[in-house]
Amino acid sequence: MGGAKTKRMPRAVREQQMLDAAVRVFGQRGYMAASMDEIAELAGVSKPLVYLYLNSKEDLFTACVRREATALTQAVRAGVRSDVPADRRLWDGLQAFFAHTAEHPEAWSVLHLQARTHGEPFAAEVAAMRAEIVAFVTGLVAVAAREAHRDPDLPEHEVAGLAEALVGAAESLAAWANATPGVTARQAAATLMNVAWAGLGNLMGGRPWTPPAGGT
Repeated sequence: MGGAKTKRMPRAVREQQMLDAAVRVFGQRGYMAASMDEIAELAGVSKPLVYLYLNSKEDLFTACVRREATALTQAVRAGVRSDVPADRRLWDGLQAFFAHTAEHPEAWSVLHLQARTHGEPFAAEVAAMRAEIVAFVTGLVAVAAREAHRDPDLPEHEVAGLAEALVGAAESLAAWANATPGVTARQAAATLMNVAWAGLGNLMGGRPWTPPAGGT
């Protein structure tokens, strides 16, 4: 009888190993410069096995974008509790966002820089993630408006606009924080919270800023 067979690594585990390596390489080198040879070597597998599991470089990158987008949205949702005041919910959500992007800089580079600049289907995956986060933040802002007891009927388009602005600011601030030594996730969240909550407080308190008369 022959010797015992070596136990194979489960496909799902091996695939995650490949995605981990791919995110690292794509995040550091960019989509175009990333080499399938380097990804395979980093994952500890052969290049043919990467193609067997994930078909092509485009499919591999799409899988990376999809996985990291899911991880980010789940991190933000998990960071927010429903039994705390509205300002605390927004603060917790921002902290969760900045903590995740700081802990996974290559993943954030894949989502924020690489996927957006290489067309479909990558951009569509990121757009879907962003829409989910904006919808979640819209809900947080709407709750804040109700709890303020000042403007429970804040128009939906204003709430949505505030959420879009907040998410856009968070994306830019995360890129800046990751590129600036010494900036922590808490500091980045506090910076945005100071801007956002002050503005929301004025709006909900009936003190919105208005453009000067006669302007275009």
